[in-house]
Amino acid sequence: MKIMIASDIHGSAYYCRKLLERYREEKPEKLLLLGDILYHGPRNALPREYAPTEVIRMLNAIKEEILCVRGNCDTEVDQMVLEFPIMAEYCILYDAGRMIFATHGHQFNMENPPMLKAGDVLLHGHTHIPAAELFEGKLYVNPGSVSIPKAESEHSYMVLKDGVFQWKNLDGRGYKTYTLEKIEGED
Repeated sequence: MKIMIASDIHGSAYYCRKLLERYREEKPEKLLLLGDILYHGPRNALPREYAPTEVIRMLNAIKEEILCVRGNCDTEVDQMVLEFPIMAEYCILYDAGRMIFATHGHQFNMENPPMLKAGDVLLHGHTHIPAAELFEGKLYVNPGSVSIPKAESEHSYMVLKDGVFQWKNLDGRGYKTYTLEKIEGED
């Protein structure tokens, strides 16, 4: 199964549109959103073309294709206008024989990890910084941010297929890959 993974749209119609263009070209089975969909948050500047109602329209149009977890900027009011579930704290995926714990990152992260065993994957957004890092025999991965990248990173997303994470910018250029076979520390 091919899954496109993105985080931290923060109400930017411009970057949501670019993400959905990539989604149509990538042709994954699902789009997994790791939260912070509509609101930009008090610590972030307004993203380019901040238009949450436009983001709502674009995402609702593909609601059957979206999996989503709640970000720290997502609320019950957002759920009232989005036609796909956004309030789950996490979701569990499996790929290449590995459990992938997908969450936003404000509650579960490397400093406060969920119950994972060696070889499992912690997938979250929240930091706006792309990452692939081993910790305690597990893997932490982050797609970065669609609209407000930090630490001089690119506007980005990830694709997961057959045990390989690939980071891409919003022009579709891949710039990093990580194979789940590389995780060490398993029993």
